[in-house]
Amino acid sequence: MSDEKQIERIMSGQTWRDFCDTLKKAGDVILREKSPADPLDRAEGFRYLSRIMRATVEAFVEYSDPLAPVLFRPIHETAKMGADNPDNYYQHATIRGDCEYRITGARGTVHHITFGTYKGNYGMAGPSGETGFLDGRDLRMNADGTFEIILSAEKKGENWLKISPETSSLIVRQTFADRQHERIADLSIERIGGNGKPSPFTPERFDTALTMAGNIMFGAATFFANWAEGFMSHVNELPLFNPATSTAAHGDPTITYYHSYWRLEPGQALVIEVTPPPCEAWNFQLNNHWMESLDYRYHKIWVNQKTARYRADGSVRIIVSASDPGVDNWIDTVGHTGGTMLFRWVRADNPVQPGCRVVDLASLNPQH
Repeated sequence: MSDEKQIERIMSGQTWRDFCDTLKKAGDVILREKSPADPLDRAEGFRYLSRIMRATVEAFVEYSDPLAPVLFRPIHETAKMGADNPDNYYQHATIRGDCEYRITGARGTVHHITFGTYKGNYGMAGPSGETGFLDGRDLRMNADGTFEIILSAEKKGENWLKISPETSSLIVRQTFADRQHERIADLSIERIGGNGKPSPFTPERFDTALTMAGNIMFGAATFFANWAEGFMSHVNELPLFNPATSTAAHGDPTITYYHSYWRLEPGQALVIEVTPPPCEAWNFQLNNHWMESLDYRYHKIWVNQKTARYRADGSVRIIVSASDPGVDNWIDTVGHTGGTMLFRWVRADNPVQPGCRVVDLASLNPQH
């Protein structure tokens, strides 16, 4: 689109009207035939749209300049998307494939950290997926725990993260084993050769940015609603999720995912049993229909390798139910009767599919 056309769109108010029309289309996703129709899920659906609108406006309006990138948190305790991990501290920056960047930081004590560069996004035409990846286990650090990572097309420095001509974003995932006691890495990013100042604000840039924010919000809402509806074909089971699909959706390549749907009648419980294989980390989480993790700040909606109570043989039994039956590894449904769920193995050489069965809640015996 020409600069003159974009200025005309701003002056006439068309940019804003198109954005509002896109928000209305996103609202129709919440009203789809397969979407849950009870008041709680409906209200959470519209809240979800408000949250991802906030995230996309921040990402593509406020922090969208690849010449002066900013690491910020688009997904967090009150902005959730795509089965966000309760153990993760997510950071995002807009970058560009024809530039070079430097990340500097201090490692901290967080259990696991990864850095990924990506192309494409939800709701955008063209290929989407990973363009480079660096595992925190491979970081070369200074004696004081500090490090530097170079983002470039050609290998540079001791710690290198590849970018390609199509690269448009950086995602950092810091994964806790123990949120209360671990310290995240302190990170910053700069464009090599830049002065750190953002590009001037212009009508043309704003037209592009607001349009992209709306399109990606609608794209994300549609994308994950399609996933949730697909998971309904294996309710209360945890089959392996296609690795190629997760990678294309900007998933972490070190993780084996088991996405699914859960649904319980009053007085029922979902029992999940598995013997964890050797791995760097694992967790299970409960989500609502919109693939938002339930509120892990105040409710026990997930369990990981650190917080789980194990049986004598090394296996784990996880119980999902509306009320606490007094057993180990209870997961609270927080007033929901159904939704999505996810089990993850991180760097497991031999991932194991968890077993699932629905039982009467009264039949469960306390286990310690």
